[in-house]
Amino acid sequence: MLKSLRKGFTLVELMIVVAIIGILAAIAIPNFVEMQYRAKRAEVPANVDGIKTAQMGYDAAFDEFISCTDHPGAAGIGKKQVDWAGGNSEFQKLGWSPDGKVRGTYSVTTTTAGSTAKGADFTVTGICDVDADGNTADYSATKSINTVFRDNNDTY
Repeated sequence: MLKSLRKGFTLVELMIVVAIIGILAAIAIPNFVEMQYRAKRAEVPANVDGIKTAQMGYDAAFDEFISCTDHPGAAGIGKKQVDWAGGNSEFQKLGWSPDGKVRGTYSVTTTTAGSTAKGADFTVTGICDVDADGNTADYSATKSINTVFRDNNDTY
C-alpha cells in the first residue's frame, strides 16, 4: 500500500481554526471594552475619596465645611478627559485638585453651611459617562459614609 505524502492542512481544518478564533474574539472584545470603561471610570471614586479627605481636613482646621459647585461642569461628564483648569475658588479653598485631566464632574453640598455643629454634613458627588451613552455613573460620599456607586452595574 502506498501512502500519499500529505503536507499542509486541508481547507476544512483551516476553516475550523478560523471559526474558533472568531468565536474567541467575539467573546474577548466586548470584555476588553468593558474593562477599558471600568478603568477609565475608576478615577471618579478615587477623586471623590480625595475630596472627602480634603473636606475632613478643612473641617479639622477651620471648623466648617465648604460647598463646591460642579467643576469642570458638563464638559467633564463625557468620554474625553478635560482640563481641571485650576479648579474653582471653592475647591482651591478646600485645597484639593486632581492630578491632571478628569473624566468626571465633581461637587460638594453641605447641610448647615459654614458650621460643623451637630447634624452638619456634606455630600461629595462625582459623575461621569465614559462611554458617552447618556447614562451617567454617579458616586457619592458623606462625612460618615465612604464612596458608594449609586447606579446599576452596567452604567459607565
